[in-house]
Amino acid sequence: MSTPGISELTRLRATRPEAVLDAARRRRRRPLLSGGGRVLIIAADHPARGALGVAGRPLAMASRPDLLERLCVALERPGVDGVLATPDILEDLLLLGALEGKVVVGSMNRGGLAGAAFEMDDRFTAYRAADIERFRFDAGKLLLRIDESDPGSLATMAGAARAVTELAERGLTALVEPFMARRVGGRVRNDLSAAAVVRSAAIASGLGATSAYTWLKVPLTENAGDMARVAEATTLPLVLLGGDVPDDADATFDRWHQALRLPSVYGLVAGRTLLYPPGDDVAAAVDTAVRLL
Repeated sequence: MSTPGISELTRLRATRPEAVLDAARRRRRRPLLSGGGRVLIIAADHPARGALGVAGRPLAMASRPDLLERLCVALERPGVDGVLATPDILEDLLLLGALEGKVVVGSMNRGGLAGAAFEMDDRFTAYRAADIERFRFDAGKLLLRIDESDPGSLATMAGAARAVTELAERGLTALVEPFMARRVGGRVRNDLSAAAVVRSAAIASGLGATSAYTWLKVPLTENAGDMARVAEATTLPLVLLGGDVPDDADATFDRWHQALRLPSVYGLVAGRTLLYPPGDDVAAAVDTAVRLL
């Protein structure tokens, strides 16, 4: 079957829904870590949580064709290892043939919609471990935000623990993204102090029946010099979280560079910073991140 273009995806979905699983079964896979021992993953799981804004543009990620074009540009750059996304986006990329030889990470929990009263009760509404296995993907990603004043955080923790266990039973990597969080003025804010990031890493490391297949996706602390303390909080492999598009991209790249020198940091998982950079030059932003690795 010839590879469709973005404009043909809806027609293909309407007439041949089985094409998604067919493409997944044919996809050429690769190990999580290649010969370089580092990994760069492009993240695109924001839309499913209702987080469409980028750098003051509230609907920047609302156009699916535009987002797919940006993802295809990023995935074609040398040194990009894979992508993290929800089923809808990964299936589009499968049909476009953009996931050949790439690491594919399925986003599992997207129930905690951005800005909702139930945001901290981030139930698992996307992939299950069995689905990630069936589609021959490589890992499952779960967001674990803990607000000690919000009972919904306990449901999220319990779901995360089950997911870690179920992924490990299948020999699949669990990529856990932990935060200590709290509501400020009605909005959820992540605490990026060194103490909070260390605490969240310690909690996430103990989730599930085994940590053998668990990696942590950690944010940069407020003080970049404190990242060594985060690395000392666990023996699990770490990757850095890209975060929001910064006002000063060069400063962010420099902070990534410093953290990537830590021996337990194996790479970077970044989305909006690379897909919607200042000036909209996706290829240049991605190439800069590749050089850091």
